[in-house]
Amino acid sequence: MKAESNLEKLLEKGEFVVTGECGPPQSADPEVIRKKIDLLKGSVDAANITDNQTAIARLCSMAAGVIMLGEGLEPIMQMTCRDRNRLAIQSDILGAASLGIKNLLCLTGDHQTFGNHPGSKNVFDLDSIQLIQLVKVMRDEKKFQCGDDMDVEPRIFIGAAANPFGDPFEFRVARLAKKIAAGVDFIQTQGVYDIERFEKWMDGVCERGLDKKVHILGGVIPFKSLGAAKYIKFRVPGMSVPDEIIERMKKASDAKKEGVQIAIETVEALKEMKGVHGVHIMAIEWEEKVPEIAEGAGLLPRPGVA
Repeated sequence: MKAESNLEKLLEKGEFVVTGECGPPQSADPEVIRKKIDLLKGSVDAANITDNQTAIARLCSMAAGVIMLGEGLEPIMQMTCRDRNRLAIQSDILGAASLGIKNLLCLTGDHQTFGNHPGSKNVFDLDSIQLIQLVKVMRDEKKFQCGDDMDVEPRIFIGAAANPFGDPFEFRVARLAKKIAAGVDFIQTQGVYDIERFEKWMDGVCERGLDKKVHILGGVIPFKSLGAAKYIKFRVPGMSVPDEIIERMKKASDAKKEGVQIAIETVEALKEMKGVHGVHIMAIEWEEKVPEIAEGAGLLPRPGVA
């Protein structure tokens, strides 16, 4: 059974969608997330709520998603396998659906040693592909992972992440195919800076007809500084930042303005690329720039849902 989220309806209509991202606070203060939502409203069709991103304890994604619903923006609740076994995962999926959350992004999750509780015990009972399959069976077959039936299924639009830039590159399309086979409905990719390499990945996706089986949203992360650009290029695994981008940031009289301009140009390139159905703008702690990027790339006003 289909999910009926607004994001799904727009994608099914063939609209070029825009999603954003909100990182919940390291506190119980709901106003932090409300302020971020207010910055994104009107510029995106839905927004991710991250799940203890970078393995740091934060306000839970389900609670933040309910706050977002109340503020009139559709949430995409992220769920990582790092912190939950299959019992907790299925319980949280049912809980989220019962509260009106209709989009779920299935992630394996950053290892806990990257965060502020490195001694915590990880779970990883499932990985992201197994999580996708679990949600699909719950939704479409009304069954728990153990095979038991349920009366009311979670009507969830299933999302996942993809990294077109990781090595070995030749396996990147095959991994996407596995997620599609498991039942994913939409994909948000890692941040795109290397347009040429991303287009090569998309060529492989389209050659196999995978763009007809899943909605692909290209990731866009605006740079705040030259230091941020260098960090992503040299310190973040699985990222590809061309030297010319570093040079542009180095020569810019206003690095923040240049970072936004690069993001706008990236969106414009993705709009013209075969098989790309939207963009996912990740401007964590810089949400005020999302409307500027969306407007600069000709993405406003956002379409409504009939």
